Amino acid sequence: MDADLQRAPWTVRKIPPLDQEAMTLARARQDKLTKPPGSLGRLETLSVQLAGMTSKLSPRFQNKVVIVMAGDHGVTARGVSAYPREVTAQMVANFLRGGAAINVLARHSGSRVVVVDIGVAADMPSHPDLVSRKVAHGTQDFTQGPAMTRAQALQALDVGMEITDMEAAKGLDLVAPGDMGIGNTTASSALIAAITGAPAETVTGRGTGISEEARRHKVRVIQSALQLHMGDMGDTFGMLARLGGLEIAGLAGVCLAAAAKRVPVVIDGLISSAAAMVAASIAPEAKAYFIASHRSVEPGHQVALSWLGLEPLLDLNLRLGEGTGAVLAFPIIQAAANLLGEMATFDEAGVSEASDE
Repeated sequence: MDADLQRAPWTVRKIPPLDQEAMTLARARQDKLTKPPGSLGRLETLSVQLAGMTSKLSPRFQNKVVIVMAGDHGVTARGVSAYPREVTAQMVANFLRGGAAINVLARHSGSRVVVVDIGVAADMPSHPDLVSRKVAHGTQDFTQGPAMTRAQALQALDVGMEITDMEAAKGLDLVAPGDMGIGNTTASSALIAAITGAPAETVTGRGTGISEEARRHKVRVIQSALQLHMGDMGDTFGMLARLGGLEIAGLAGVCLAAAAKRVPVVIDGLISSAAAMVAASIAPEAKAYFIASHRSVEPGHQVALSWLGLEPLLDLNLRLGEGTGAVLAFPIIQAAANLLGEMATFDEAGVSEASDE
């Protein structure tokens, strides 16, 4: 475990292993349902996984939440995004009005959106639906020095855990880490490159829709940052502090706290996957509670998914973030649990089973 985390024992909770007894019961019931074995594909394996996560044979996800962490990035000064830094604060206001894509899809999936200012560069007006936990007014330009201090990164991690604990007290049973922050695909790509050793070219995409020429510039910016910090990053927490973002650290905290409470974590795209990688590096047992919702068109996302050992449920050419892909997967996750719990067995339905011949 990272030295900073050892000095802060409240940061990482004990993450329980999957409930093997519940998984055994789930597999046994799957084998008796009125269908050819394996005919429901990923839904069958997902239902068993959910039983292991929740210790329930057929969980009902009635309190689904997207925790959107918002933070700015100093690296935007290097021209890596199609949008100015001010858009982060403007989009937070849009979330609070209910007008963003994540709001629409959350309403569709019957889930709530919790918006957290963990590092917006502007001073956000008070709003009853805004959770204000600002650690700093954005990160520093990581091409010139560390994006954050280790103390800031640890504080942001703790914010994510605190917010998750607050939601757990309200009955949280399914969570998606969402993000907002101009420049965060650059930070996430740099972090994924540092953790996996993949070249910057391999993990860097077009983010907000930049041109190919701008993407190549973005690659050079990430390469320069990796070269600058190469000898000083040390552990994963050092990588997070030097290359990451406040919202990425916060989302890593969400992943850790949710796993500790047996709450499935539905990973979204590039940014939440980078956060999941940080969480899994801190506590490898957390990975058992992760579900990949979709495959982003960002090339670094596939690298992150491979490192995490996750196969996504959907592939819709998404690259928005905010938790949008995750909430689209919420109904599929509930469907998998419902099939296991509500389908009749051969005995219950009076249907003859297949013969062995």
